[in-house]
Amino acid sequence: MELRHLRYFRAVAEELHFGRAAERLHIAQPPLSQQIRALERELGVSLLTRSTRKVELTPAGAAYLDRAVAILDAVDDATGLAQRVAGGSAGRLVIGCVGSATYSLLPALVRALREALPGVDVNVRGEMLAPAQITALVSGEIDLALLRPPVQHPAVQVETIRRDRLLVALPDGHRLAASTGVHIAELRGEEFIVHAGHGHSVMNSVVTALCAEAGFVPLGRHEVEETSTLVTLVAAGLGVAVVPEPTAALGVTGVRYRPLAGDRPVTVDLLAAHAARAHSPLVERVLEVLRGVARTQQRPDIG
Repeated sequence: MELRHLRYFRAVAEELHFGRAAERLHIAQPPLSQQIRALERELGVSLLTRSTRKVELTPAGAAYLDRAVAILDAVDDATGLAQRVAGGSAGRLVIGCVGSATYSLLPALVRALREALPGVDVNVRGEMLAPAQITALVSGEIDLALLRPPVQHPAVQVETIRRDRLLVALPDGHRLAASTGVHIAELRGEEFIVHAGHGHSVMNSVVTALCAEAGFVPLGRHEVEETSTLVTLVAAGLGVAVVPEPTAALGVTGVRYRPLAGDRPVTVDLLAAHAARAHSPLVERVLEVLRGVARTQQRPDIG
């Protein structure tokens, strides 16, 4: 038995007329009649009663039709799903994301993906440090990473999505809170709150390098795992922090954000990374949506 036999039987059973069924199937009537009889012989039952005036389903034929329709519909559904997955409009996608983008870019991205690719099941792993994201990409745990440079791994392909200004996060009432911009040298002697170091945080390395260029080592260095915790500690007055501008989207009360001043704009890139081992239509389509969101997203209020 082949699927075409089920399709032939379905057409005849729904039309209850061999001529109309043959037209629907774009085949001649005699071969259609022969295929139905061959199906009945294989099953060992009569599916149809035939007379010169009409064709009717037998009780066995009616029962067989219900199952045949379910099988054919399931095959069609599977075919459609496979085609959508191959075209990048269906499937499952896991996105990893650094803290600052978790609270700014990611919500807008998920909304845009829901509209543009409703057949895609999107899962998010927020507050992931860059090394953890690279490991997850290579192992296949995540499909797309939003992270800070540098990324130097032969199995990972990256592109710059946007460039974020660096801000200084200050507690309300801080001596520099009213400044239009803060030079890193003005933070000498301040307690710093940074992301966990040990070679795992890009922003930790950025802060260390900025302070070194200004001729000092940051004091305190309270280390936290999550951006939300970092900003909360600033609001509590435990220190200051240097953060990418999207962090201001958290809107934690008691924190004032001021641009990090310098001879040139002080920025840090946000990258999109994915495994380079195989072409993925789904990742490509998600990247298109991501680029559009990054272009149109408004900067958070830093006043």
